[in-house]
Amino acid sequence: MAIPAELNYTEDHEWVKIESETAMIGITDYAQDQLGGLVFVNLPAVGDTFAVGAVFGEVESVKSVSELLAPLSGKVIEVNAELESAPETINNDPYGAGWIIKMSVSDPSQTGALLDATAYEALTA
Repeated sequence: MAIPAELNYTEDHEWVKIESETAMIGITDYAQDQLGGLVFVNLPAVGDTFAVGAVFGEVESVKSVSELLAPLSGKVIEVNAELESAPETINNDPYGAGWIIKMSVSDPSQTGALLDATAYEALTA
């Protein structure tokens, strides 16, 4: 199971890549493995705003439907529209082409609550 050291993580199995005031968000390799083959991704609209912990979308697999929770507060500035026709991209490349949204972060201090790779690895052990 891949857990890239340069990313941050949530206890809800999402990864966060912070670049200045922008956060790229996806689900972890562990999460996609537990879900199995993804068949549908429900994405938010560009411009939607979410508070930390709010539901911003869903991923549906052959096993279940899982809510996606905002790891940080902010506004959606880009969605990975490719996932609408190819949700399995998340299974194949969760940390690359399988990213889900990018958001502008409204409260950068919230990044302190995210897990580093070591803490996330302990969580999933």
